[in-house]
Amino acid sequence: MITYKDILKDDNPIVRQKSADVKLPLSKKDRETLQEMVQYIHDSIDEEKAEKYGLRPAVGLAAPQLGILKKMFAMVVTMEEEDGSLSTVEYAFVNPKIVSYSVQMAYLKDGEGCLSVEEEHQGYVPRAARITIRGYDMLQDKEIEVRLRGYLAIVAQHEIDHFSGTLFYDKINKENPFKEIENAIVIE
Repeated sequence: MITYKDILKDDNPIVRQKSADVKLPLSKKDRETLQEMVQYIHDSIDEEKAEKYGLRPAVGLAAPQLGILKKMFAMVVTMEEEDGSLSTVEYAFVNPKIVSYSVQMAYLKDGEGCLSVEEEHQGYVPRAARITIRGYDMLQDKEIEVRLRGYLAIVAQHEIDHFSGTLFYDKINKENPFKEIENAIVIE
């Protein structure tokens, strides 16, 4: 079981290293790691389990955050639909590549956070508003191509950035962290 203490913080140089492609089919160890990453996210949003195991809530987790320099990430995002119902989007990506992205940008109004970053870094993190990702999804056990927009696109880009050792605060405008991003979609 992955716990919050297993997650490397941004002062650890491994977090800044580049990740390698993962050999497919997945090894038993890589498959178990990815399953544990998905489980961490589920447990982190379950109030009882989060408190019991001291987990910080998450929507995504990338293998480099565990000191595993491989291109794997998990994301579990529950969103409210227009009719008020909830739907969950869940992926366990291996070797994901962004094959296209919109010119239009988006950012989270309240900024981003990261399990590897304990200090608060305020400011807007510009990201593509829409992306298309191609890669192997362990949960579906096949190569997929998926188009993500808004919050889902931001989560996926944040996790993919971990493969190049990039953290969200690297993208914040240093001179003016809350500088308006022209024509960007602001996500509440």
